[in-house]
Amino acid sequence: MQPTGVLETSKATNPVKELLKYGQSMWLDYIRRDLITSGKLKAMIEEDGLRGMTSNPSIFEKAIAESSLYDDILKTLATRSDLDATGRFELIAIRDIQDASDVLRPVYESSKWRDGYVSLEVSPLLALKTQETIDEARRLWKAVNRENVMIKIPGTAEGLPAIRQAIGEGINVNVTLLFAQDVYEKVAEAHIAGLEDLAKRGGNLKKIGGVASFFISRIDSLVDSIVNDKLKTTTDPQQQALLKSLLGKVAIANGRLTYQRYQRIFSGPRWQALAAQGAQTQRVLWASTSTKNPAYRDVMYVEELIGPDTVNTMPPATIDAFRDHGKLRNSLTEDVAGAQKVMDDLAKAGISIKDVTTKLTDDGVKLFADAFHKLLAAVEKGTQSKGKIA
Repeated sequence: MQPTGVLETSKATNPVKELLKYGQSMWLDYIRRDLITSGKLKAMIEEDGLRGMTSNPSIFEKAIAESSLYDDILKTLATRSDLDATGRFELIAIRDIQDASDVLRPVYESSKWRDGYVSLEVSPLLALKTQETIDEARRLWKAVNRENVMIKIPGTAEGLPAIRQAIGEGINVNVTLLFAQDVYEKVAEAHIAGLEDLAKRGGNLKKIGGVASFFISRIDSLVDSIVNDKLKTTTDPQQQALLKSLLGKVAIANGRLTYQRYQRIFSGPRWQALAAQGAQTQRVLWASTSTKNPAYRDVMYVEELIGPDTVNTMPPATIDAFRDHGKLRNSLTEDVAGAQKVMDDLAKAGISIKDVTTKLTDDGVKLFADAFHKLLAAVEKGTQSKGKIA
């Protein structure tokens, strides 16, 4: 029988808050007006150890289309004939981002500019346009006017020069839509080169925050579907066993090997020269960490990727699940050889990780663009209906 004292202690421990003891910051992958106005965001900072927030067009679209929380601003915007749907959305988003940034400001200051950030994405329609991305990053950074904001730029080939330019100008950057280890290396290089550019200009490196958002669950979703298709056509027992051993394993293996690259890149003489000037590493941020397959543990992509100098951005349901039954261990650096074996077995099974990550990036660009169009339609519909009421 468990002693009462132990039971009370275990109940009092919040696994989400405890992540910080392992060097991992929990960010919220969600934003909505009432989260800020109700005090819920402040409560999550205190009770769950929340350290930051990320947003994207899909999150904003749901918030605007599925609630009446934005009726006040939509009504005001209905009279603004000088604005198109994008301009109206930006005013809505900037208000939320500014207010959330203000709530998170104490985290930003107490963490010495390591955490406390809120992310706002450049238009996904610019994912393949370098100069337009740079221009929009500058404009949004200036419009939000908060030190603890990160501008999200996709890790496409066209995004890389924009990442370097933005960092070099002192703009915090959250690089989004990363799947491949080799692309991650290019993103880290862009961050470091940007810091070197900023240092040459005499900028303050201490206050530059950056994360590389590496998407997790989408990798397993695609690999598992390829594996299941192959299982339907092979009768070889060894091949079947090999394929089955890959189910639900590739995303975590890919993440762990990416972290090995992070540790290697952010060490050595080149990095140390920047660190000596107060530069902070561009942390790996685990995104897309909700489990898509109901057969898998719902907190799998949190439990298996816990380690120092990382961020896990979770949707509310994943936070609730991890708070309820998450198990903590320093898992990110365990069995690196096993992670490499998974990737080797993937190739042995005739599945190219390069093809997988390329497809996911291309699909991601399209999905983000589609979500943005849907968002603009929701804003347009909202302003029109509120205009009629007015």
